[in-house]
Amino acid sequence: MTQNPAFTLGSLLSGIAAGILAFAEPVLSLDVRVNPSNPQLGDTISVFVEVDNPSDRPRVTMGNQSFPTFPLGDNLYRAFIPTTPLERPRTLNVRVSGDGETQNLALGLRGRSFSTQRITVRGGGSGATQLELDRVAAFKQLVTSEKFWNGALLRPTSGRVSTVFGVRRYYNGVFAENYYHRGVDYAAGTGTPVVAPAAGRIALVGRESQGFRVHGNTVGIDHGQGVLSIMLHLHRIDVREGEMVRAGQRIGTVGSTGSSTGPHLHWGLYVNGVAIDPVPWRYEGLD
Repeated sequence: MTQNPAFTLGSLLSGIAAGILAFAEPVLSLDVRVNPSNPQLGDTISVFVEVDNPSDRPRVTMGNQSFPTFPLGDNLYRAFIPTTPLERPRTLNVRVSGDGETQNLALGLRGRSFSTQRITVRGGGSGATQLELDRVAAFKQLVTSEKFWNGALLRPTSGRVSTVFGVRRYYNGVFAENYYHRGVDYAAGTGTPVVAPAAGRIALVGRESQGFRVHGNTVGIDHGQGVLSIMLHLHRIDVREGEMVRAGQRIGTVGSTGSSTGPHLHWGLYVNGVAIDPVPWRYEGLD
């Protein structure tokens, strides 16, 4: 059977044109996912970015704020976006750039109820010293490149949880504006061991005798990549600045130093300078 030359030529040209168009269309190489996909106030949001070119570190921004990205593998990066109880439920507009491409994500941030406490504190003098404020502030801004933690974080001490994350407070009858409880409190007897919830470097040791009259005896651990633990009101400190510690290693004991209502450990977990809810880190792990 003889083919129609016009039909054959037309089919060939159409195929060539289709191939050229397909080749000309941009290939989306940037793969982005977030966890949790339905976050609530206080959550740490992980933004995972997979790129074709591993040397092209992606950028993650939200408005004018940029969040550092760190490699998890040859082509995979992750950034943490912290959220707090002081924010309002809304849509987070996250911008991810890499491999010459940009993606805009609209991520819903759910509301959450936080209780209110009225407490009376003793000690602490007339307030924090400038030395104390400066050293703690510098610690909370640490973002180092190496990742030391692995898997879910450990409970730092025994005893019941006396105050959960996010509680609003009246201190001695005065409401603390722009305040939320930036951690978890564990009520335990003086001398109860306190351990590192994850591996890291001791980046802060502050003592009540040196002017830490609000935080009391304090230990700060740099877990790497902007993840930090701070332990307050300790009785004893068993580590030195610069020392590397492993998960579960004893770093001190529970006390009631500084501005405290009684023997307890305050454990604060910070991500990119913001105090976030430690609970998901303990039970789910943000590896």
